[in-house]
Amino acid sequence: MNPDNIGDILKRSLHVTLGATATLVEAIQDPVKQSEKFSEINGDWDRLAEDLAAKGATTEQEARTFVDGVVANISNPFDPAANSPEAPVEAAMPTVPGGIQIELDALTQELAALRQEIDNLQNAPEV
Repeated sequence: MNPDNIGDILKRSLHVTLGATATLVEAIQDPVKQSEKFSEINGDWDRLAEDLAAKGATTEQEARTFVDGVVANISNPFDPAANSPEAPVEAAMPTVPGGIQIELDALTQELAALRQEIDNLQNAPEV
């Protein structure tokens, strides 16, 4: 079998699957219309496959257009030129009331002392 034929078969299978999925969604939304459409086909499987493949190709193109539109609207987070601002931005430091700041400083010193004690115990020779 020719690799081109395998690619064509896979692409057609994808289109038929997409078309079947789109048709299923339409059948759920409007069962009467889809019932009439399937009764017109009346067991002609080649025609059904052609209809599903055509619908699948259309669905694929619509999906590609939608995704391309979404991607075009998103800036590239890894592009340094897109992320560098024109002027430097200064971050504002949060303000904390004086009493809470004193408690935070005391807790920070206590944590530093505990960390130092842990380091000393870990580095102490075993007895």
